[in-house]
Amino acid sequence: MASNRTVYHVVPAASGKKWLITQEGNDGAREEFATKGEAIDVANQWARKQQPSQVKVHRSNGNMEYESTYGDDPVRSTS
Repeated sequence: MASNRTVYHVVPAASGKKWLITQEGNDGAREEFATKGEAIDVANQWARKQQPSQVKVHRSNGNMEYESTYGDDPVRSTS
């Protein structure tokens, strides 16, 4: 069952020189940053404002490094 949580990913750009923030379920939403640290800071700020939310940070090879969750999980419908 899908949740109503907003999920941001911090991923390396295809060039390998920059970092992107993308939003799950929104193919057009992406921001580019010079460093991974900048991208993580901004993604965490967005996630705090958009609770319930999650930030998934990836390594430069694309594999998952860690995730941070903000707010309670959304209530799931039983219908």
